[in-house]
Amino acid sequence: MNDPFKQAEAPRKVLTADEAAEGRLDAWLTQVLDGEFSRNRIKALIEQGVVLLNGKACTEPKKKVSPGDQIEITLPEPEDPEPKGEDIPLDVLYEDEDLIVIAKPPGLVVHPGAGNWTGTLVNALIHHCGDTLSGIGGVKRPGIVHRLDKDTSGVMVAAKNDLAHRHLADQFADHGRSGPLERAYMAVVWGRPKGLKGTIDAPLGRAGGDRTKRAVTRENAVDAREAVTHYEVIERFHETPEATSLAALIECRLETGRTHQIRVHMAHIGHPLIGDLDYAGGFKTKVNKIPEPARTVVSAFPRQALHAYLLVFEHPRTGEVMEFEAPIPDDLEQLIEALRQ
Repeated sequence: MNDPFKQAEAPRKVLTADEAAEGRLDAWLTQVLDGEFSRNRIKALIEQGVVLLNGKACTEPKKKVSPGDQIEITLPEPEDPEPKGEDIPLDVLYEDEDLIVIAKPPGLVVHPGAGNWTGTLVNALIHHCGDTLSGIGGVKRPGIVHRLDKDTSGVMVAAKNDLAHRHLADQFADHGRSGPLERAYMAVVWGRPKGLKGTIDAPLGRAGGDRTKRAVTRENAVDAREAVTHYEVIERFHETPEATSLAALIECRLETGRTHQIRVHMAHIGHPLIGDLDYAGGFKTKVNKIPEPARTVVSAFPRQALHAYLLVFEHPRTGEVMEFEAPIPDDLEQLIEALRQ
């Protein structure tokens, strides 16, 4: 009997342009797929004839998209990966024939890219897992079904075959609305959000001309993506006579999973993450209000204070609900302890 995990048909995506759709086909697909493929890769796929526009093959990347258009994209078999395996230590929390769960340390880039062609999680996975890794989207991206920023630590899962990859990717795309998927983070932020609990429901899009950053945008913006973050204050540090705090430890749970979501949302409500060089620029002088020795520790903290401590998902083969926690790394633990003193 054939094992469906051994082989799967080429993936196919069917998309319908909403009422706000406009612009070139390659640009629209890049936006809607939310970074799953680069624009150059999308353009190449269109030119290869694997994209149908309203049932007919379209080989023109600059073809205009209109509301109601149906776009179907069939992805080719993966090409040989450019990244090479590297013997980079992995903190493995769990591993079987279908997937691997790791605790990613801060400073480790997930994907090879400009300025980081080696020393990434992908390089480590290629070395550790060999030829068992999944390749989706016409280019082998070994097992990656979700991401953490370079300087965000925490638990991640990677797939080892195509069916596991698609099953896990579907869970992340669903954001836990109809399944068991959960993602929870610990963050140390400036100040204290109002109330002990809250929800930030604010769409995200690109920040001006900087394609690497995100910003809260209007709902009808071309690149607007729904983004919802739930937070809860766990601990307050250095409370003032006015019943405010200089900093707080919070837990964040994602209802969606957008690039930089927690970082942008917390900055949006006036409580950016300590150490966030992209979104907390206006808070650099606030460190002067923190007494020593905590002031020195906070000033020297080299990254955004964000840790993905919890991941829950359904195993793609067995259907078992699996739960993993990654211990808070030493640098973040030292920051928290310094603020407690």
